[in-house]
Amino acid sequence: MSTMQGSDVFDVVVIGSGPGGYVAAIKAGQLGLKTALVERDTRFGGTCLLRGCIPTKALLESAEIIDHAREAHEFGIKIEGTPSVDLTGVHKRKDKVVAQNAGGVAFLLKKNKVQTFAGHGRIAGPGAVTVTGADGAVKHLTTRNVILATGSAPRILPHLPVDGVRVLTSDELLELREMPRHLLVLGAGAVGVEFASVYASFGCKVTVVELMDRLVPVEDDEVSAEFEKIFRRRGIEVLTSTKLAAVQVSADGVTARLEREGKEPFSLTASHLLVAVGRRPVTEDCGLDTTNIVADRGFIAVDGFQRTTQAGVYAIGDIVAGKPQLAHAASNEAIVAVEHLAGLDPPPILWDQCPGCTYSQPEIGSVGLTEREARRRGYKVKTGKFPFSAIGKAKIMNNTAGFVKFVVDEACHDQILGVHIIGPRATDLIAEAGPLLRNEFTLEELARTIHAHPTLSEAVVEAAHATLGHAIHL
Repeated sequence: MSTMQGSDVFDVVVIGSGPGGYVAAIKAGQLGLKTALVERDTRFGGTCLLRGCIPTKALLESAEIIDHAREAHEFGIKIEGTPSVDLTGVHKRKDKVVAQNAGGVAFLLKKNKVQTFAGHGRIAGPGAVTVTGADGAVKHLTTRNVILATGSAPRILPHLPVDGVRVLTSDELLELREMPRHLLVLGAGAVGVEFASVYASFGCKVTVVELMDRLVPVEDDEVSAEFEKIFRRRGIEVLTSTKLAAVQVSADGVTARLEREGKEPFSLTASHLLVAVGRRPVTEDCGLDTTNIVADRGFIAVDGFQRTTQAGVYAIGDIVAGKPQLAHAASNEAIVAVEHLAGLDPPPILWDQCPGCTYSQPEIGSVGLTEREARRRGYKVKTGKFPFSAIGKAKIMNNTAGFVKFVVDEACHDQILGVHIIGPRATDLIAEAGPLLRNEFTLEELARTIHAHPTLSEAVVEAAHATLGHAIHL
């Protein structure tokens, strides 16, 4: 620990105000640490709030509303005329939601006595951080600890330049004010399928191209299969095991040359192309050269307390090597880092128990091991599923596609290893599964836990009964 003293010395300087950075700053303030937060954007919140999670979900909510409007007659509701999308209004609401959330972060920072600095933050040596403002003026901060929370940006393919007009990343598509005639989505991870879902609901033609052999490839195999089936039923064209070989861009669209193993190459023309092939860490200009930290393709290695190889420097969020690039992961890493530098003894994060969520239609929520991974690790695996089509609340909602699946260890009293949900409100329902894994629940214990009726959560307990071999409503 540094021997620095004086009122001008911060206990911790956080660089970046995303869900990792601002949570770190707030937590540090709550612990009574003198805290500074550096942010180069004009608003707090980082990618998640300004260009990611929040605005994307606002679009998805509008997409869900138009879907409901189209089927209103099935609920006995009459809507005069044909429901249509007002894209200007959609963006106006999205921007309002973002502004409200950004304002909330600013309030919390002030409430917890976090001193904020506008500008680009860099480590300038042990215990030193510089902040370069928009006017070029440089401030020098002295600190006992630094938390790097500089986040990520869309990954760009070298042979596929983004022009922001026809070839877009998620950043540009979030601000697109014209409705695509045909959206070609490259990449079927969460970002790709969420935008595909939005624009399919908005009435656009959508094609998803994925290099791997299935959509949402990080998910359980059965979830991926169900997801593709539902996407195809919605009229979304799906091209898996497909490589984008080249793209020609014109004034009114793009022509993609696609290759599939064992088949002749073919071309596909669309009005817009979304490049959604992952995200890269933003660490190229944060002062790593003044430390002994070695970045691998921009990613930083940390220990279980988020410490880097440089004393007094922690790293959290999307820049951390080998960890999920998720907002809630960054927030939990922030708490661990701050508690550790404050001299507390936080437990390390159990990464197998970090939930993943995809907010498309259908939604996906998952936590723990997939069936494939559990078998790879040598567990005696037993699985079971229960469909939403047999759940009363899902029928009420007219949203019955999907299922809940359990992966359990038969050799250890059916201890729950993983829970995978695809269907209505899956991203909310998965929260129930976290404590099950954390506390090493067995299926029998869950099956004897009373769930309210009629709710979607009944699908979870019904899936437990089904895995045990005695489904009640199936």
